[in-house]
Amino acid sequence: MTQEKWGQLRSKLIKAVGKNNFTTWIEPLEFQELQDGVAVFSVPTNFMGNYVSQNFADLILYELNTSGETVQRLAFRTAANSSARPTLVEESKPSSAPESRPAITDTANDAFEALQAAPLDARFTFDSFVVGKPNELAHAAARRVSESGPVTFNPLVLYGGVGLGKTHLMHAIAWELKTKHPELNVLYLSAEQFMYRFVQALRERRMMDFKHLFRSVDVLMVDDVQFIAGKDSTQEEFFHTFNALVDQNKQIIISADRAPGEIKDLEDRVKSRLQCGLVVDLHPTDYELRLGILQNKVQQYSSTYPGLEIADGVLEFLAHRISTNVRVLEGALTRLFAFASLVGREIDMELTQDCLADVLRASERKITVEEIQRKVSEYYNIRLSDIIGPKRLRSYARPRQVAMYLCKQLTSRSLPEIGRRFGGRDHTTIMHGVKRIEELKLTDGQIAEDVEMLRRSLEA
Repeated sequence: MTQEKWGQLRSKLIKAVGKNNFTTWIEPLEFQELQDGVAVFSVPTNFMGNYVSQNFADLILYELNTSGETVQRLAFRTAANSSARPTLVEESKPSSAPESRPAITDTANDAFEALQAAPLDARFTFDSFVVGKPNELAHAAARRVSESGPVTFNPLVLYGGVGLGKTHLMHAIAWELKTKHPELNVLYLSAEQFMYRFVQALRERRMMDFKHLFRSVDVLMVDDVQFIAGKDSTQEEFFHTFNALVDQNKQIIISADRAPGEIKDLEDRVKSRLQCGLVVDLHPTDYELRLGILQNKVQQYSSTYPGLEIADGVLEFLAHRISTNVRVLEGALTRLFAFASLVGREIDMELTQDCLADVLRASERKITVEEIQRKVSEYYNIRLSDIIGPKRLRSYARPRQVAMYLCKQLTSRSLPEIGRRFGGRDHTTIMHGVKRIEELKLTDGQIAEDVEMLRRSLEA
């Protein structure tokens, strides 16, 4: 095959994969040679070779063979340091090429080989996963399936919001299985990649290859399964693949952003199948877990930023203030260390608040009127209905005024809105309650302490 012919084929590929994918992944490929049925391409990085293998190998092979060439598989050489053996994210196959030739990353025509090269993040291992009460069950379940013993629950479904550790645990399982049980065929991919492979197989009339690929694995791991919701044909094939693997007693591990029963447009039979195993929720992180994650990160940064000191209270401050997303929390710490290193300053509270002003503003937790009412009723050991209701007994009236004061201080609600939430009271009643608590704070130490305790509890 000539360079000119490859140039002609690229015009077909741009139509098949779209302009953005073509520019990012196909255009950088440089055709080198076609020898013994192996089409060899030069790529800038091993990562790019892995990604092209995973996502576009079948399509490239199809176009090459349709054009009249006889190509059995693809191989990639890295353009830089081409004499060195490539370092793959997943295990490399030994190259049979002479030492004088660039080492080659082999990609078999059979799509399973291509998918084996799906990159795993080296940072996401069990050793780097910080365990706390919100995620201890998910961690224990992930550890169990990574031991590759008898299949005790199938599938294992991990679900939770963004940045709670689902993908970390999925990668950790894959790393552990690969390290301790290299003989197993472990296939890890996203639901989007599963759908892409399915559509590709339909287009190229290679459904038998697709079925063989996904039903010959020992462990199938699918990340973000909610992506296939609403895609009927993909869901049907996923359902049949699922059944085939379960019948063979092969382990399936799934992650999603919510419980299977709550995924909109997911077929009932797929929901039912996902719910027949162990479904584990990764709960939002608590303060102790966030602090542990930050302390773990600081230890990792000690070698990258030697001599950089962090003042007492900074980690505790961040763990309190950034509570919704671990990725945001870790990103904030990364930015903090980089900034302090560049300006040559200790990481103290002043630098933290200056450097992370935008993150801290975005992470401010929105406190609701209802939350304040509930917290105040619990604090004073009275019923919520008494906080909102009409009774004017002092034992109810004072806590009610405290709740009104906190609503004015901690929420953006107007006085009329707050009044409506307190049993339809007039805004002047709310004004009186707020003013009364402001006065009592100056003269009544107990009220001042109550208000401060409640404020801290609500902002924690």
